[in-house]
Amino acid sequence: MSQKQILGKYGEDLAAQYLRDRGYEILARNWRCSLGEIDLIALDKSKIVFVEVKTRNGEGFGHPFEAITPLKVSRMRRLVAQWCAANNSSGARVRLDAIAVLVRNGKVAVEYLKQVF
Repeated sequence: MSQKQILGKYGEDLAAQYLRDRGYEILARNWRCSLGEIDLIALDKSKIVFVEVKTRNGEGFGHPFEAITPLKVSRMRRLVAQWCAANNSSGARVRLDAIAVLVRNGKVAVEYLKQVF
C-alpha cells in the first residue's frame, strides 16, 4: 500500500468515526460501481448521506475541499443515483456531504460540511 493510500484510509477511518460519534450509522464504505466510488454512505435519521472524504498531509496542494471540483460533484450525483437504483432506494431522502481531514505538524483537523452539493 502506498503512502497516499495509507493516508487516504486513515482519513476515511477518522471520517467514519466522526460520523458514528454524531449518531450516524455507517451503511457502506468504499462502495464501487462502474462509474466510480463513494467513500462513505451513512444514515442520519431518515436521510441517506453520501460522503466524499478528502485527506491531505499539509496544504501544499490546497485545502482538501478544493479537490472537490464541479466534475467530481457531477460524478457523485451519478453515483448516488446508481446506488439508489441498486438498493431500491430511488425515493429516499438523500444528502451529499464532504469531510476534510488535514494532517499538519502532527495534528489532525476534521472539517464537516453538510449538504454541500
